[in-house]
Amino acid sequence: MIRALVILAAVASGPASAADRVLAVGGAVTEIVYALGAGDKLVARDTTSSYPEQAQALPDVGYMRALSPEGVLSVAPDLIVAVEGAGPPETLEVLHSADIELVTVPEGYDAEAIARKIAVVGDALDLQPEAAALSAKVRAEVEAASATAQGRAEGQNRRVMFVLSTQGGRILASGTGTAADAVIALAGAQNAFSEFEGYKPLTDEAILKAAPDVILMMDRGGDHSQSDADLLAIPAIAQTPAGLEGEIVRMPGLYLLGFGPRTASAVSDLSDHLYGS
Repeated sequence: MIRALVILAAVASGPASAADRVLAVGGAVTEIVYALGAGDKLVARDTTSSYPEQAQALPDVGYMRALSPEGVLSVAPDLIVAVEGAGPPETLEVLHSADIELVTVPEGYDAEAIARKIAVVGDALDLQPEAAALSAKVRAEVEAASATAQGRAEGQNRRVMFVLSTQGGRILASGTGTAADAVIALAGAQNAFSEFEGYKPLTDEAILKAAPDVILMMDRGGDHSQSDADLLAIPAIAQTPAGLEGEIVRMPGLYLLGFGPRTASAVSDLSDHLYGS
């Protein structure tokens, strides 16, 4: 049976045995593996694992929430290190019949959560000293970047609307409890929508009432490739302070929302966009 180590705290239930064929699922997980110097152990990654560049040369087993048993088993891993929420459950049930070790890395959106992720991945790879050093470094960097951003933002209180999608002309935006909400706060700004949790399609009235100063989006393909001109042509957005001033910020999705080793840099870059470099 698969030895599922579902880890929801900083301390794992026990380190995994040394593994030579590792499948990383989740962009931040893959980044951490490389940051720990263990990238040579990876035999595959999921679609969200686009950084560092050498990860893109690995076989892609599919989107982290839509994995197929065949895709996972085809790369013959002896260890799967997956971010919390990977699945679907049906695939995990099939994998339960295979002799593969699975470590689940808890999700979270602050400096301490990143340190937990690193500790769990380090335990899984039997790299505890390296993980302890990286955790301390990243935690300090994120806290320092946020403190600097808060200082720059003092008295300005910019309101940011994070737009996940504009498919069909409907604006799907972030409320509270999301990575977008957390990174906006770390960068010294205010989420324009705090009345709901998660992501929600917005009415024109809600967008106008929120009056965002800045629109933040992921810089990637699909809906997120919509031009600034097209976005500003949406009547509800055009009438907001962000629309009137053309204040649109785009950043790579994994970099902005991954909450991994690069988060301090992402916070600093977002702060630069919001308050000037």
